[in-house]
Amino acid sequence: MSNVTHKECFGKMFPDDLHLKHNTPNSGKVFTVKLHRVGSMMPVIADRSIETNIEEWDDCQQCPEFDSCYKLCLAKVTLESAIINQ
Repeated sequence: MSNVTHKECFGKMFPDDLHLKHNTPNSGKVFTVKLHRVGSMMPVIADRSIETNIEEWDDCQQCPEFDSCYKLCLAKVTLESAIINQ
């Protein structure tokens, strides 16, 4: 067990890809994903968008844990992508 204490936002720049909700913002600290779903019988994703909160990104880059946090975020996104594609 690690004795290192991280900020509450550590590893949370991106939203959780495994639990994205439709027709509502899915927010991480920096990035927000929106999936607009239309139709009732055969619903489809009609629009997808990503928003970046530049103020939060600038805040992250000033953090002494930025490199470690960013690497963790990318590792999580990579693993989530592998799981989603199974």
